[in-house]
Amino acid sequence: MSDFNNSFWSVYVAAVTLGGILACLLLLWLTSRKKVPATSDNTTGHVWDEDLREMNNPLPRWWMWLFVLTIVFGLLYLVAYPGLGSYQGQLRWSSAAEHAHEVDKANQALAPLYARFTVMKPEDVAADAQAMAIGERLFLNNCAQCHGSDARGSKGFPNLTDGDWLHGGTPDKIIETITKGRTGQMPPMAAAVGSPDDVKNVANYVLSLSGSPHDSLRAALGKSKFGACAACHGVDGKGNQAVGAPNLTDGIWLHGWGENAIVDMINNGKLNQMPAQAEKLTEAQIHVLASYVWGLSNRAGAARP
Repeated sequence: MSDFNNSFWSVYVAAVTLGGILACLLLLWLTSRKKVPATSDNTTGHVWDEDLREMNNPLPRWWMWLFVLTIVFGLLYLVAYPGLGSYQGQLRWSSAAEHAHEVDKANQALAPLYARFTVMKPEDVAADAQAMAIGERLFLNNCAQCHGSDARGSKGFPNLTDGDWLHGGTPDKIIETITKGRTGQMPPMAAAVGSPDDVKNVANYVLSLSGSPHDSLRAALGKSKFGACAACHGVDGKGNQAVGAPNLTDGIWLHGWGENAIVDMINNGKLNQMPAQAEKLTEAQIHVLASYVWGLSNRAGAARP
């Protein structure tokens, strides 16, 4: 119940849970006390299909006590385990802790397998077939949701096979990116650039940097206004990996290509985030995964997945 802002729902759930159990106990007690008058042949007088008669036999004692035991078990369970709102139970069990235990157990079992790779350089790991098979599994389970199963990315998600890196493509940088995650933000720059016409001019100048189709007159007018962007992308537009600013001269467009896409980027900015994986993966797993990612664009002649 921690998703709610006050304790009302916690108390509500606890009250409904206990109320339901106590209601079952009360119903059992009341029905056990009620005596149904019987006829001389020990039936209740109810007849179905002409000859099916309801007998007036009491509920077997063992059956009644079984109901009582289930109620007692339910109460004891709620004392030991979470079930009463935000009450955590005496055993402090949680599904998150159970999952963490299972993950730790699996990691310990796999530790000997990874031990051989942790002492190897990433370049050597990338050349090891077994390590790359493991790296591929790690990639498909943790990275493919955004970067695609072939690692070629999509709009808003970088292609990891082309050698174009926002924050650097060395093994150490890739390990850093996987471990800590990345937050890339371009603020809205329309106010700094000038009028809407100036924004279009800058967009065409940006297109001209990579030799993409553009309006040459607008590009010439936008060159002087590009100074507002040079702090991150550089005077030559080649970007800055220290801050994750893309290279605007290579014709690789992460968030869309063309005048309209660039105008939208200048006007509205963009926020992108890659989550940190340090809490999900061990250092050894990150080492193998980073080697796999590095190998996608650096292993000469290696087969791409």
